Amino acid sequence: MRILLAAVCGFALDLLLGDPAWLTPVHPVVLMGKAITALEKRLRALFPKTPQGEERAGLVLALVMSVGTYTLCRLLLRALDALSPPLAFALEVIWCWQALAVKDLRVEAMRVRHALENEGLEAARRTVSRIVGRDTEALSAEGVARAAVETVAENFSDGVIAPLFWMLLGGAPLALCYKAVNTMDSMLGYKNARYLHFGRVPAKLDDAANFLPARLAALLLIAAAWLLGEDAASALRIWRRDRRKHASPNSAQCEAAMAGALGLRLGGPASYFGLRHEKPWIGDQRRAIVPDDIRRACRLEYAGALLGLIVLGALRLMICRG
Repeated sequence: MRILLAAVCGFALDLLLGDPAWLTPVHPVVLMGKAITALEKRLRALFPKTPQGEERAGLVLALVMSVGTYTLCRLLLRALDALSPPLAFALEVIWCWQALAVKDLRVEAMRVRHALENEGLEAARRTVSRIVGRDTEALSAEGVARAAVETVAENFSDGVIAPLFWMLLGGAPLALCYKAVNTMDSMLGYKNARYLHFGRVPAKLDDAANFLPARLAALLLIAAAWLLGEDAASALRIWRRDRRKHASPNSAQCEAAMAGALGLRLGGPASYFGLRHEKPWIGDQRRAIVPDDIRRACRLEYAGALLGLIVLGALRLMICRG
């Protein structure tokens, strides 16, 4: 019951506060990023500079970050619990809050919409570059809006439902363990010369950690579309048809549901680090994408997040009573 209560309180804090700037230096993800950078430097020096050596170094980094994060958080909670259970609960609530990104995902996406509508294309390109990994310098206004909608869809799984899933399964330590895995993938999971071998294990681990949450997240978006009067039937149809149209087994799950719900075409060719990647289109282009689609995507994200809390919370409650 304590895990469920901590998750609900953390969710409420995230909706209310998001990620305040004053917390950034000690935010768990920031600290994880610094640890990953330091470990990468040390491990590259220790292992041979061969494909096999780099892959083994990446394996060690993945084990240290995932197991180490969970173990450290669990031991800290246990030690604090022995001193003061209320303080231990407060720490778990804070960790649950920091593992989620419901409000910040909306805030960042809506900044892109505001820039498109009020500040011009160049400002919109700079704004969307903060939340996407692709090159943004040559994006059209439609391309900027599409990138923002895709980010809301993909990060609905990575930043909302996946941490919530692991949180309600094993508390804040397991949620932060997931965040460590996801942070490794975002920093090391590139298929370029530097990370092709070193980042292989972290990327595969992230695929495994997101496998169930990504599919649950897509179904929650479809349910949210029905509740909000969006095209839930199309969301289900496009999800069933296009959910595998991505190199990752998980990334197209929510994008397909979002594309169907809004009647848009997402995905398609994109440039990363100056190289064009031919990616398949997801969804049917029933109309041109517009800045207001970013707001509609954010509405689906919020509704899906609340549904996720209800569904996963109910399952946790059933486990507790059982």
